[in-house]
Amino acid sequence: MNEEKIIIKVGDLAKLSIVPIGTSGVIHLVSGQGRLGRRLLDMGLTPGAEVFLRKQAPLGDPLELTLRGYELSIRKSEADLIVIRVTDLDAKGDK
Repeated sequence: MNEEKIIIKVGDLAKLSIVPIGTSGVIHLVSGQGRLGRRLLDMGLTPGAEVFLRKQAPLGDPLELTLRGYELSIRKSEADLIVIRVTDLDAKGDK
């Protein structure tokens, strides 16, 4: 399998599913439709919210986020629907 490495910089828009662990950002867009989109919004994943990617399971799914002062685990397929503006690539999540 030949995977290309994606380079992400501060200020870039990127899907939450592809940013490295330790990345912080502000949610720019949640693109889920119907029940899934409503569920993501109900969990606090709304545009303008700050989010920190804390952990990723060994096989890549699920992802653990820090959001609005709590930890939240979501599937990688759900994270693929969330676009963030990257604010820090090496944050510690102490907010």
